[in-house]
Amino acid sequence: MKLRTSLFISSWVLIGLLGFKSYFSGNEIKKGEVSTSPPPNIIVILADDLGYGDLQCYNPDSQIPTPHLNQLSQTGLRFTDAHSGSSVCSPTRYGLLTGRYAFRSPLKKGVLGGFSPPLIENERFTIADLLKNAGYQTAVIGKWHLGLEWPLQNGATPPPRSEPDVWPTGDGLNIQADLTQGPNDLGFDYSYIIPSSLDIPPYLYLENGKPTEREIVELAGNNEPRGVFWRTGPAGKGFKVENTLDILGQKAQQYMTEMRKQKKPFFLYLPLTSPHTPWVPSKEFRAKSNAGIYGDFVMHTDFVVGEVLAKLEALGLKENTLVIFTSDNGADWKPGDKEKFPKHRANYGYRGQKSDVWEGGHRVPFLVSWPQAIHTTRTLAHTLCLTDLMATFASLTHQKLPSNAGQDSFDFSKLLTTSPTKKPVRPSIIHHSIDGMFAIRSGKWKYIDGAGSGGWSKGPANDRKPALSAQLYDLEKDPGETNNLMNTYPKIAANLQTLLRQQQQNGYTRNGAKK
Repeated sequence: MKLRTSLFISSWVLIGLLGFKSYFSGNEIKKGEVSTSPPPNIIVILADDLGYGDLQCYNPDSQIPTPHLNQLSQTGLRFTDAHSGSSVCSPTRYGLLTGRYAFRSPLKKGVLGGFSPPLIENERFTIADLLKNAGYQTAVIGKWHLGLEWPLQNGATPPPRSEPDVWPTGDGLNIQADLTQGPNDLGFDYSYIIPSSLDIPPYLYLENGKPTEREIVELAGNNEPRGVFWRTGPAGKGFKVENTLDILGQKAQQYMTEMRKQKKPFFLYLPLTSPHTPWVPSKEFRAKSNAGIYGDFVMHTDFVVGEVLAKLEALGLKENTLVIFTSDNGADWKPGDKEKFPKHRANYGYRGQKSDVWEGGHRVPFLVSWPQAIHTTRTLAHTLCLTDLMATFASLTHQKLPSNAGQDSFDFSKLLTTSPTKKPVRPSIIHHSIDGMFAIRSGKWKYIDGAGSGGWSKGPANDRKPALSAQLYDLEKDPGETNNLMNTYPKIAANLQTLLRQQQQNGYTRNGAKK
């Protein structure tokens, strides 16, 4: 029996009897009283390659106008120490949906290709399963990039699953046919997705596992200018790369409208395709930022998020909808971009970029809004990971996670109250780079189990101790990770290395969890 089939008795059965507001406040309803507060809708918006310093609400010197996300930050919580589960795409998405670090899966480095088989095990419990068990309608609209299973053509062999970072060519797959496994097999009632990143074929929309176009053509690739890049490959006949972001935003609005008609609580996972390459802002935003075409695409991203939030308000759903906005990793802001636009710091003052184990690779914006529950705007420095969504949503819906789910997920729901706890949400956090390099953070100390970035960035030429085989930083005094303290505090480094090894081998970090 699949784990997702029947794990919990829905808490909303009890809530329907007691009333939502009473159930969560711990108060009993007196005879004759009726609670009218429904369970909160939940929307998770995941930007793609958006840096901590791209948003003006995080970086006042940002050269990119982001008015809608600035406004979102003024209606709730702004976290300054939130991290993606990895410094690249696929593993972060795996962790967000499963509450489990992706290095525990077969994906030990890199990302999936567009024709890769599913990374999330079919029996693996997801946040969609969790919320479906709580009476929610569940949907994913956007970039999937976690592998799919298409029917095989006659005589073809399926793509291997043993090395998921090696991209299958797609030969032998019938991408004109309906999927045999996809998001709808992982707890989502509705799905409207593209298979991978917007620069990786195949280029087509899949609605509930069915291609919206059956006719497939070849889409020619593009390499110029910097950032306006996509690979040659098969595509739906009418697929337009430059229209994708707006189409996903429109689909999200349509879904919310339908849920409003049905008057059901819903969970919407909205992983956007931007500002990942290709940078294809619409004409309305071209040359409007001071950070080049990348900045223009961030502006376009902000606009689409604004449209989704405006629809939420127009439908009368804003007050009781928990909205989380974040990013899957740091910005792909290379040295050449820094030289061309020196005033803009896409990853703020943090070292490195997307792909790196340094902070610039995985420290991400994290905004939370829920007007009915969050009454004051606050900035919080608690350390979070995107894997923590599962445990938090379980708490909000009064469910208990099974021991073999959400192994690396910690509950931060208490931080949503007007009197949040000062106690750390998690005792430690593991970071992971595109090349498979590990780091572990506990309090102010960060230990990196190797030399260099573990990704695309090269260490500075004036690195004081380039020969050291590992790194230790005091992030309170040195958030830019410039002073390697390995020789100064060897015992701290050794203890953190031991903790890292234990957590790797145990298969979990959450108390009460098991492999």
